[in-house]
Amino acid sequence: MYVFRAWHSMPDEFFDADGHPVNAVHGYTRFLCELLERVQPEHVAVAFDASLTSSFRNAIYPPYKANRELPPPDLERQFVQCRAITEALGVHLMIDHSFEADDLIGSTVWNLRAQGWRSVIVSADKDFGQLLGEHDEQWDYARGLRWGPAGVHEKLGVHPHQVADYLALCGDSVDNIPGVPGVGAKTAAALLSHFGSLDALLDRVDEVAFLRLRGAATCAAKLREHAEQARLYRRLTRIALDAPGAESADTLQRRPASADQLEALCEQLRLGAFTRSRLRVLLR
Repeated sequence: MYVFRAWHSMPDEFFDADGHPVNAVHGYTRFLCELLERVQPEHVAVAFDASLTSSFRNAIYPPYKANRELPPPDLERQFVQCRAITEALGVHLMIDHSFEADDLIGSTVWNLRAQGWRSVIVSADKDFGQLLGEHDEQWDYARGLRWGPAGVHEKLGVHPHQVADYLALCGDSVDNIPGVPGVGAKTAAALLSHFGSLDALLDRVDEVAFLRLRGAATCAAKLREHAEQARLYRRLTRIALDAPGAESADTLQRRPASADQLEALCEQLRLGAFTRSRLRVLLR
């Protein structure tokens, strides 16, 4: 997300030693420097998507994310360079061709929670709400906003354990998941508030027509008609907890980084003097 944000916001005036654009790399590097300087984390990881088309979700539902254009070659190249910067700073990098970045983060949060660790997920993505345990937080870094499980309910009207069901019902246009026709965000939240889960809702779908909902009878009919699709959509919206994420906190400790490797990257990417000085300080 932060690479895409830099790609769209940074001016097209940065080029590497080979003449290729590196505006996204420059923006991402500044963000990563600021995060590490501000937080000084002892444990940290950055997760990347390998591609838009290779995850297990594409296999079970080909239209998944089909509404998104594939990154142009100039941006694909910069993703590789951003990963190189991440590793050069001694930050643990997570990437997998079968699982998305969300799954790697989710599995890491799940694994470490069992060992008594709390997690802070640096992202504004609403999907991550389903991962928040009692002591976890989500951090929209750009807006300076942080929230825990209660914040998920304030934003969506559902609790963290209901987020995947909620998105399966009302859909997620960003990921090209249509949801159940006629079921919007408010209706989805109201249904889950009453029934608790998607499974309970579909098992008791005959009760929907008698709820005090606008168009309750039509909603019940749509749920009956699209029950199997809703269950399929939940397989897409639920973050996997069995992906190859970090299995222990030791994995997330920052490693000693190579000054020579970092200097070579700075030369190749033609990073400015100020950014180079920030990177050197972060190596210490």
